[in-house]
Amino acid sequence: MAGEFDDIRIRLELIAEELADLAIARLMESIDAGGKELPVDEKRLTRARRAVEKAAGILREQTDSDF
Repeated sequence: MAGEFDDIRIRLELIAEELADLAIARLMESIDAGGKELPVDEKRLTRARRAVEKAAGILREQTDSDF
């Protein structure tokens, strides 16, 4: 079972990186366009990234039931 969780955790971590890259791209686009406020998409992408990172962290935790 642990190996199965590791595969999912790794995929979640990669998704979190992709979400971070997209958020940075949105910020850069906004700056290039002269924007003075954070883009709505960036905020949503950041919230999604944090949720995915939380899920990966939960799968990383070792509990007594793993043994």
